[in-house]
Amino acid sequence: MRLRLILILGLTALSLLATTGAAAYPWPVKPFNKQHPIRANFGDPRTIFQLGLFQNGIAGPGTFLFHNGIDIAAKDGTSVYPVMSGVVKLLDAESLSITTTKGRTFQYFHLVPVVTDGEHVVAQRTLLGYIRKGAGHVHLSELRGFRVWNPLAEGGIAPYRDRTKPTVASILLRRWDTLNEVDSLGVCGRISIASEAFDTPPMRVSGTFANFPVSPAAVTWSLRRVGTGLVIAPPSTPVDFRGTLPLAPDFWNVYARGAYQNAPRFGPRQFSLMPGRFLYNLTPTAGIDTRTLVNGVYQVTVRAIDIKGNSQTLNKRFTVVNQPTTETGCPASTPPPPPPPPPPPPPPPTTTTTTTP
Repeated sequence: MRLRLILILGLTALSLLATTGAAAYPWPVKPFNKQHPIRANFGDPRTIFQLGLFQNGIAGPGTFLFHNGIDIAAKDGTSVYPVMSGVVKLLDAESLSITTTKGRTFQYFHLVPVVTDGEHVVAQRTLLGYIRKGAGHVHLSELRGFRVWNPLAEGGIAPYRDRTKPTVASILLRRWDTLNEVDSLGVCGRISIASEAFDTPPMRVSGTFANFPVSPAAVTWSLRRVGTGLVIAPPSTPVDFRGTLPLAPDFWNVYARGAYQNAPRFGPRQFSLMPGRFLYNLTPTAGIDTRTLVNGVYQVTVRAIDIKGNSQTLNKRFTVVNQPTTETGCPASTPPPPPPPPPPPPPPPTTTTTTTP
């Protein structure tokens, strides 16, 4: 029994080591022990819309993914080194991976590699390659076991300090399954709730990506009735990039329609100077049926959190005014007024008879 308990504890310890207890590692560009600017966070939206911006592309089809690493800003031609020792596998002409003996794999993108397939490389010593022309950054992904992992999480890249707070810019009440916002003073029927939230990189990024937002590490929300303290939805975390990522098919469950990446692409055109809009779904896929709530005033509380725990909170109140006499709870739409009557027909022409004397 004692041996079995020791075995269970040992397996548990190994499992924890593979996630939160992993050892930290340096930066892949010099100086290795100094923090560098990050221009894209783990979990940022990656959106390519098939239709043009003015062809309702924002609600249309496309390719939608979570950013599976961090983009470390650096000049073209900057030398890139491994953060941990391991064996190289060339992925394509501009990217490679390094598998370590510690159950972790690192991927480096946007390089001109100078190493070969199968080569053993040493952390901070072996030159992997140079940042290719026009990239302006190296993308670093980390895999722990079979899951991609946030390189800024505990046991990740170091040193990393962040004293800035994320921003909760707005809270949106929408008619369920649409992009149409509803008046907060007259909420009825089924709705969804979304929030625009973003973080600011702790170090200034130069160039095209200067002042562009990045994703917070997590977003929480709750709902209560004002005046009674009744909790309708206790605090939950529908957005959480502090460890691994949701699966790709969950993109539009995490992000809300209307979201798009920095320098977004709509159809054939890329808007290189346009900052992204990071909108997050708070409510479940089925939304909230306000007909299950008592008419009255409610408050949504949204909190955005970065990887170091800095946070900002925003509240929004709305009034539920369902009408039990309608099927949807919303007032029946007023029928359009009847068309005006047609104008009367013109009078018949007057006939004049002339008598010849």
